[in-house]
Amino acid sequence: MHKQLPTWQLIQQSLQNNTAVMLLYVLESKGSSPGRQGFMMAVNAKADMSGSLGGGIMEHKFVEMAKAKLQQQEEAASVHLQVHDKTVAKNQSGMICSGEQTIFLYTVKKEEGTAVSNIISVLQQNKNASFTLTPGGIGFSNELPVKNYQLSITGEDDFIFTEKIGYKNKLIIIGGGHCALALSQLIGSMDFYITLYDHREALHTMEQNHFVQEKKLLYDFSELDTLVSSSANTFVVVMTVGYRTDAAALKALAGKSFAYLGVLGSKSKIDKMFAQLAAEGVDRSWLNSVHAPIGLPIKSQTPEEIAVSIAGEMIGVKNAGL
Repeated sequence: MHKQLPTWQLIQQSLQNNTAVMLLYVLESKGSSPGRQGFMMAVNAKADMSGSLGGGIMEHKFVEMAKAKLQQQEEAASVHLQVHDKTVAKNQSGMICSGEQTIFLYTVKKEEGTAVSNIISVLQQNKNASFTLTPGGIGFSNELPVKNYQLSITGEDDFIFTEKIGYKNKLIIIGGGHCALALSQLIGSMDFYITLYDHREALHTMEQNHFVQEKKLLYDFSELDTLVSSSANTFVVVMTVGYRTDAAALKALAGKSFAYLGVLGSKSKIDKMFAQLAAEGVDRSWLNSVHAPIGLPIKSQTPEEIAVSIAGEMIGVKNAGL
């Protein structure tokens, strides 16, 4: 389930029950702000809430502000800059972590129920679409935006914010063993749509894996050539049952471009495999771009520790430009 879904569902339920509800949304974040762009919460007049602005005293302050406005039946469409530095003259958040974030408080209107329902439907179907926020309200479109998030200031008190709703990244795991199960469970709570491939029928770790959105059984790993396409938001992890199948998977992916591609295995195994693949015509510069051996060097031993090392490396790549 996408992490935003419970928040939108609370908004929908509140509208259906004629309970006033407010959306709290981080439009922009800079520096070490704990609340990043796209973080969101919903708070209704019964004090039900879902989501997060980043936690801490600042989140508590805005939740209480939303509750007060709702109790007073005061509609909101206000933008609040919060600076995480107690030495600044104004807009102090109460936190000292440095950075800043801009929060939009908005009382959701009954007539926006259709847009909210459309957003929920997209999230439930694991699809993508566009959600827009302006001081005038919430909008929805099936057209995909160019960027995951985009804020355009159109006037002193006016803006247009667009978010690509749904999973913003894809993780393809090739090999459905114990390490894949641990990695799926860990990444499953993050913003990744996960597809799992293996060639072994009735594999118990595949059957136990309820953390991925798709499982696909292959006859041969050469099929990956047509099944997996180059993509700037796709992360690929190769961790099959052995050396030969790892090599077959890599050969099928050769020349493709991804946000991240890594292979599980020892350095000696990787060196031997890459030498073989290069001899078979795979471009050496492409092989050199592969994260291999995969993961951060934290001396991981168990499948769970290996999953942490891989996830850490992936997140580092994903967030490198932030």
